Amino acid sequence: MVDAMSEQPVTPAHTPAAEDAPARRGGWWHTFRRAPRGVRWAAWTALVLVLVLLVLAAAAVVVVRRPLPQTDGEVEVPGLSASVEVLRDDHGIPQVYADTDADLMFAQGYVHAQERFFEMDVRRHITAGRLSEIFGEDTLETDRFIRTMGWRRVAEQELALLQPATRDALTSYAEGVNAYIGERSPSQLAAEYSVLGLTGLDYTPEEWQPVDSLAWLKAMAWDLRGNMDAEVDRVLLSLDHTPEEIAALWPAYPYDDHPPIVSGGGVVDGVFEQNATGNATRNPRRPAYPPAVVDALERVQESLDAMPSLVGKGRGIGSNSWVVDGEHSATGMPLLANDPHLGISQPGIWMQMGLHCREQSAECTLDTSGFTFSGVPGVIIGHNADIAWGFTNLGPDVSDLFLEQTDGDDRYVRDGRSEPMEVRTETIRVRGGDDVELRVRETVHGPLISDVSSEFATVGANAPTDEPGERGSGYAVALAWTALDPAPTADAILGLNRASDWDEFRAAAADFAVPAQNLVYADREGHIGYQAPGRIPIRRAGNDGTMPVEGWVSANDWTGDYIPFDGLPSVLDPEEGFLATANQAVVGEDYPYLLTRDWDYGFRSTRIREALQAEGELSVQEMLDVQLDSTNPMAETLVPYLLDIRDLPSPYYRNAQNLLRGWDFTQPVDSAPAAYFNVVWRTLLELTFHDDLRRRTWPDGGDRWFLVVSRMLTEPAGPWWDDSTTDEVETRDDILRAAMIAARDEMTRRQARDPRLWTWGHLHRMHLHSSTLGESGIAPVERLFNRDGWQVGGGSAIVDATSWNAVDGYEVTAAPSMRMVVSLADFDESRWINLTGVSGHPASAHYSDQTELYVEGDTLPWAWTRGAVEAAAEDRLVLTPASG
Repeated sequence: MVDAMSEQPVTPAHTPAAEDAPARRGGWWHTFRRAPRGVRWAAWTALVLVLVLLVLAAAAVVVVRRPLPQTDGEVEVPGLSASVEVLRDDHGIPQVYADTDADLMFAQGYVHAQERFFEMDVRRHITAGRLSEIFGEDTLETDRFIRTMGWRRVAEQELALLQPATRDALTSYAEGVNAYIGERSPSQLAAEYSVLGLTGLDYTPEEWQPVDSLAWLKAMAWDLRGNMDAEVDRVLLSLDHTPEEIAALWPAYPYDDHPPIVSGGGVVDGVFEQNATGNATRNPRRPAYPPAVVDALERVQESLDAMPSLVGKGRGIGSNSWVVDGEHSATGMPLLANDPHLGISQPGIWMQMGLHCREQSAECTLDTSGFTFSGVPGVIIGHNADIAWGFTNLGPDVSDLFLEQTDGDDRYVRDGRSEPMEVRTETIRVRGGDDVELRVRETVHGPLISDVSSEFATVGANAPTDEPGERGSGYAVALAWTALDPAPTADAILGLNRASDWDEFRAAAADFAVPAQNLVYADREGHIGYQAPGRIPIRRAGNDGTMPVEGWVSANDWTGDYIPFDGLPSVLDPEEGFLATANQAVVGEDYPYLLTRDWDYGFRSTRIREALQAEGELSVQEMLDVQLDSTNPMAETLVPYLLDIRDLPSPYYRNAQNLLRGWDFTQPVDSAPAAYFNVVWRTLLELTFHDDLRRRTWPDGGDRWFLVVSRMLTEPAGPWWDDSTTDEVETRDDILRAAMIAARDEMTRRQARDPRLWTWGHLHRMHLHSSTLGESGIAPVERLFNRDGWQVGGGSAIVDATSWNAVDGYEVTAAPSMRMVVSLADFDESRWINLTGVSGHPASAHYSDQTELYVEGDTLPWAWTRGAVEAAAEDRLVLTPASG
């Protein structure tokens, strides 16, 4: 540059930018090229990895989102006779409108497949014993067990027993499922198929069949099968405990403290009359079991315990349901509440849906809304235009274990004679392995479940028998279970959907074979009622269903008859004005038939009764509040004894004890006293019983143990308090003191030194897992499908029944799978909530969008009328018949 005045060169000003000019020449690329080769290679590698990760992430998003269904617009679907509308609200809950029952069922199958086909496909593989075709050897034992029971074989027989209208519904439903899946690849149906494809699975789903729907009812019956575990536990304890000690661990039902569902009543000329009286039942005693029998049963129980959670464990589950008449309702008409307690999963077991005929006619009879099972047509729990209904598990004893004396490979002893078994061979295909041939043997009592593994075959071969002569080859165990007898339960589902009054409701309930449920009822005429349905076997004298029996003595057999439906407890419009069912005893001790001796002990039902009586006239919200009641009935009994312990060693321990002073015994998520109390409770059970009982019979901490320990507390020097592993003789107060000390230390380790910072929810978490890939052990896959870490209140044997098992820890094992309150005055004022969401797709906004509301105790509006449904609609999908 030249200055115009002096014509001398001018040097640029000294600035950082000017000084760095050479370094900036060529920018970052110039700097990169001047870097050492090792640095350049490392940078290139990192860049490539980042790009690969970005591509993979983008691909993963595409793969996960690909199965999301179309929920708006119009779709041509072959198989429909006319157009069908599917209106979804802001939580994706579908309401379906059609002109014929066939189109409604077709559309329900189509929508279920849109949202939950992988779940449906897994369910049918479960019930057919075919999981190993997808998941390999890990599920082989489950397949063997289910094939041995023959769930699908029974379902195939049931299809022929159904009414033509039910078979038509199943067929139309299957056609709807197939219309959806037939036009899509597996990766378009569910992200799970894409993930499994990465592992080498080459799989195309088969068409849906009507029997696929029927078979799932067997899985639900298994989950609610009754007292099979208790039968085995009592036998295991009989080796080293007296009958009196065992009886103390299974107390008789406390009828005076916890009233049954039906007060009074009896069977007159084969018909239950709610104002009649009847006869008492028997109470037999049994001889001791030889050790080999105990060994056989213990091995069978180990096999049952190994069944995956996706099949159902049958423990810690129950339900609440109650109904109040118009005099006890702020609406002037009945209110009905229900929250079934089942094992937790992601997605949850239910899918909300409405099925509506635009106009009622002979061709279109359905107008119903509620909770459905994916894979099953109709509404399981809910209401129609005239009635509402709810379920709780009745819990009857519908299964028995029969000890069979084997005589060679395929024969068994019966009344001193050798009889042939029925034998069939099935082939199980195993992904990545050889096919497995399974020989299934059956006696007159049922399949030999001790054959589920070769390890269990001829268990007890050297055991003595009570019969004279040759001992045979040992003991096997046969399962007698009413669900293995074909029955038209599917008729009952659609019958309930169509029922318009009490008589039609009972007619539908008569077909409800398994799982037997307590059915509560309300209608628009103001009536409320209760009906116990189900196939419940009549046993001969000497078999009360509490222990396995000798199958080689025919006098132990079931009679072959079931309790007649008209003889089962039933009540219409009770004088109290309400009915509460929570798995407690159904009817009093004078009832002439044996339903079971293993009831829930009634703590939840009594708390519900107290709440209903205290409220007077209940609103919908007050009914919902009762569902969330978290009062711990054991706390009221145990806390005074804990506070009487006055010699805790230091203020550190007494500060924790002081949390219990003034506690109202409720267990909300943020409760410090509840956290401390439950740790004390778990520790107390461990210190009291683990030294005396076999591990599989250790206390789970539920309702039975509430009653057992409550009675023990009045005996401070009772034998159970003593720790048999020490030289000292411990008393009640020794155990209570030790439990509080240990609980204080545990809570300090787990949460904080300051007891005021403790919370029950921090311990009591609900982890919602996919029952298949959510248990894969592959962290990214589990994160995709699982929704973990929900902190909840409530607890075992509490109305807000978030159960936990004291053997394993504090995490939730079962919970209310949904909650609903139906207002018969105005269905649009009803409320409902699901544990998860309607969708089974993890990329969907509706995969778990109801869970946060559920955890907070909130519910959703339940639109019923067309106007309310239209007002709530976010998406409208029109399914039209295919042209041409």
